[in-house]
Amino acid sequence: MTGKKKKTIMEKRESIAAWLFLLPSLAGVIFFVLIPFGDVIRRSFFEAMSGKFVGIDNYITVFMNEAFQLAAKNTGRFILICIPLLLAISLFLSILVIGQKKFGDFFKSSFLIPMAIPVASIVLLWDIFFNKNGLLNRMILTLGFQPVDWMHTSKAFYILVFSYLWKNTGYDMVLWMAGLNGISLALYEAAAIDGAGAWGKFRYITLPGLLPTAFTLFVLSLINSFKVFREAYLIAGSYPDSSIYMLQHLFNNWFVTMDIQKMCAAAVVIAAILLIFILIAQRFSNRGEEDSF
Repeated sequence: MTGKKKKTIMEKRESIAAWLFLLPSLAGVIFFVLIPFGDVIRRSFFEAMSGKFVGIDNYITVFMNEAFQLAAKNTGRFILICIPLLLAISLFLSILVIGQKKFGDFFKSSFLIPMAIPVASIVLLWDIFFNKNGLLNRMILTLGFQPVDWMHTSKAFYILVFSYLWKNTGYDMVLWMAGLNGISLALYEAAAIDGAGAWGKFRYITLPGLLPTAFTLFVLSLINSFKVFREAYLIAGSYPDSSIYMLQHLFNNWFVTMDIQKMCAAAVVIAAILLIFILIAQRFSNRGEEDSF
């Protein structure tokens, strides 16, 4: 047997071993995600009770629904504000922490603490600080101003933004640091010899080198942005202030009233929009990688 044939056989065995290793996960995704979502797509074209085919009527009903319009607007606004802020702040902090050789591990651990705090504890902290009789309003009273019911005004939106950033910054920071550590120091040394400054190194070496990490972080941050509903729901209930009425509130309320056809149509629309966002981000990431070579 020639060496070439041996290599081909080994490659086939490795390929089979890889597929066998992935098979349980692949089967789980097919049976617990893809098939159920396929049924959701099917149901979105039928009436839930009678099973009658209604075409795109369910989608028209969803788009004309005022609650859906409000929830979609608030969720889109939340994502467009939070994700760029989170990526920028966590990247800035990761660069600072890497530069701190002495206290780097301490800062890294301290920023990860919010991830370990249970949701119920976070809600309790919210209540202590932002309740009408909470610490923040007591401080305002000592300054001679009137207290504010923070969670039942439009300011609740910014508290939700702060909570999301506070909880996820440390996690994203650690992932940025992994990406930064993967960039070869030889590139920076060569750039320094060529006379590049700090901004030049960051623009032409750091940013292109971080594009794969940036794409991963974008997807994870997008997913985590939907998890902030837990805090909003526990502190403000099913019908919070209109500024923080999110898609998750809407789905929760539709589930209670068993509006299955509207839930299915809205789920398909949101999944399609998220898929488009992810594909656009991946395209930019791939184009940036090609331009850097």
